[in-house]
Amino acid sequence: MHEGFPYADEISKRGFNAFVLKYRAGHGSRVATEDLAAAVAYILKNARMLQVSIDGYSLWGSSAGARMAAAIGSHGPARFGSPPYPKPSVVVMAYTGHSEITASEPPTFVVVGDRDGIAPPALMETRVAALRRIGTSVEYHKYPSVGHGFGTGQGTTAQGWIGQAIQFWTKEIKYTP
Repeated sequence: MHEGFPYADEISKRGFNAFVLKYRAGHGSRVATEDLAAAVAYILKNARMLQVSIDGYSLWGSSAGARMAAAIGSHGPARFGSPPYPKPSVVVMAYTGHSEITASEPPTFVVVGDRDGIAPPALMETRVAALRRIGTSVEYHKYPSVGHGFGTGQGTTAQGWIGQAIQFWTKEIKYTP
């Protein structure tokens, strides 16, 4: 609750549409990622009814949600049971240990706190380095004195990260087909 809805509120305040997914937890990452793929498929299939644009869509996630977003960014929604819709144009990842890299990754915005004991910055930095090696555009921020689960960052050194992520997204969708 302290992440998805506040993120969506911040994104919406900046003129973008945002959806929050409640996924099946406790059934493994595959099931949760299938839930995200189904949500992406629903939104893309019903974009006209929902009155949203599907051009340049991004996937955002924190912790386990970031692993799900990155997996769909790597493989596309069809890998997780949806019809063959396009990959997101940008992935926004907050504090996760996801390390899988494919040959083609979408531009990725990454944030983590330097005191994160669940998803230590070194894990994030390994992924960032791997993404850069394959030529993926990456923006990485490590915030001092911040642990895991900082949400919007309000009142911490991470405050404002959502605005930075939106700037990255809007810059990247100008270059990403």
